[in-house]
Amino acid sequence: MIKKFSMLALAGLIALPGVAAASAGKTPSDLNQRIDELSRQLDELKAQLAKQNEDLAEMGTMVEDMDEQFAEKSDAWDLAARIQFYGDFRSRLDFMTASAPAQYTASQVANGFAMALAAPQSQGGFGVPGPYSTNMIRQAIQGFQQYTPAQRAGLFQMMGYTPVAAQDYDSDTLMTNRFRLNMRVKATENVDFKARLAMYKAWGMQSNPTAPLGSPYAFDSYNWDGNSTRQPFNNVVRVDRAIFNWTSIAGQPIWLSIGRRPTTDGPPAQLRMGNDERMASPTNFMDYAFDGATLGYAYQWGSEALGTGRIRFCYGRGFENGIDNTLNDMDFAGFNWDVFQRGYRFLNIQVFEAFNLVNVPDGITFGNPLEMAGLLPGDGILDRANLGNIYHSTFVYMDKIGPVNFFLAGGWSRTDPSGYDEAGNSLLTSWWDPLESQDGFSVYGGIRYDIDEIRLKLGLEYNWGSEYWISMTPAHDDLFNSKLATRGQVIEAYMIYDLPTGEAISKYAKTFMRLGYQYYKYDYTYSGSWLGAPVDIDELTSDPFNAQFYPAIEDQSQVYLTFDIYF
Repeated sequence: MIKKFSMLALAGLIALPGVAAASAGKTPSDLNQRIDELSRQLDELKAQLAKQNEDLAEMGTMVEDMDEQFAEKSDAWDLAARIQFYGDFRSRLDFMTASAPAQYTASQVANGFAMALAAPQSQGGFGVPGPYSTNMIRQAIQGFQQYTPAQRAGLFQMMGYTPVAAQDYDSDTLMTNRFRLNMRVKATENVDFKARLAMYKAWGMQSNPTAPLGSPYAFDSYNWDGNSTRQPFNNVVRVDRAIFNWTSIAGQPIWLSIGRRPTTDGPPAQLRMGNDERMASPTNFMDYAFDGATLGYAYQWGSEALGTGRIRFCYGRGFENGIDNTLNDMDFAGFNWDVFQRGYRFLNIQVFEAFNLVNVPDGITFGNPLEMAGLLPGDGILDRANLGNIYHSTFVYMDKIGPVNFFLAGGWSRTDPSGYDEAGNSLLTSWWDPLESQDGFSVYGGIRYDIDEIRLKLGLEYNWGSEYWISMTPAHDDLFNSKLATRGQVIEAYMIYDLPTGEAISKYAKTFMRLGYQYYKYDYTYSGSWLGAPVDIDELTSDPFNAQFYPAIEDQSQVYLTFDIYF
């Protein structure tokens, strides 16, 4: 525009002589009038040119300001671009039915002890009035143990205590929603931070409907640190995972990771959950959310068939005793080894020890039947105590041939009891039984057939656990009872259908529904617990000393339907 107006003014000035020559024949007054008109036009052009220069100067300032603003926003965009957000939402419907056989309860036995201790010897009692000490209660129980199971049952029947009748439990329509949001951000070239927030609740509830007090699922479905985001509780968003990873330490394939560990839904859980990628470090026998650290080393086999491997030293804390000098912290330590991984072929071995196991998790209250029956003074609550150590080893091998995915896994557990709590429990022992180590075993196998042409996957899994088997699976995803903790057998059949919802918007996106059926057949009680002695389901009524602290289940059927959205 400046050039345009300048050329007009110059053209006007150049044209003046020509205008004068052309006007030679006109009068002086006409010529003067014409000159005045041209001068006025020239002044207007000069004014317009000056105004245009001002406008251009103002526009230049605005452009400079915009450049600065864009630079600031660009920096902010660059910072924001470092953070990746992705997550998933699941809506689930469950139907469950279970049966519990007739059985004695711990409160019945405690009340029977109280009557027998106080009753005169002429009536078959001990003739020892209270108050009692723990040692006296222990001696009385040992006295009862001198009788045969039939004699003990007859004595308790004389006192009016008979097994509680068999009963059924069911949940016809339990619906839950689970929302999880992942984030990942690079702090430096070799350090990144990962986190996952989770909300998990039942429809219409701000508490856990799977764990009413006194039900068979009370122990397995408690909300505590090991499963705080893994059981439906309320609509509060909690921290499920939060860790930093420092990689390439000293330029080597070594890494360090500290925080709330990704230790839930480990292999081979991804097959039946519709996630074809590994979701956690430990095997699925270690389904336990805890805080800890990992130091790892990655390597290559130099063989195309074996691919790569990783070995990790892992440490975690399962319970912090704080300033209570009567307890020790409960810790985990061990190794997790990806022996090799090449495509779908994968072998993992895990070995760890759990130290100073406590009888009662943090935030949970167990009743003490001996105090509730008046045998011992107290508030009726079982005080926390360290019971000993547990050794644990597992392996899993996975592969895929054509459309067939398959895996085989196994586990071994061993208790090393060192003490009792105030109710006479220890690791896999009850009523002050001798402190003896017990070995447990588990076998787990499964297969999944993928029919990609119709977006369908069909799977079948089976697992078995022995009498003294202990899994570390409080963070299981089976809603009611952990199937891998079962002292008995579980069979599960499922189908996964990838929904035809159009093209994926991101690499994380997937939408599918999962329909499954689980059948549990229990052989022994206290599945999933290291507290109390397992009892054969068929012998619950033969001896009052087989009494249970919570109802034992004989079998259970569960049908579930989920809609999963990953984004």
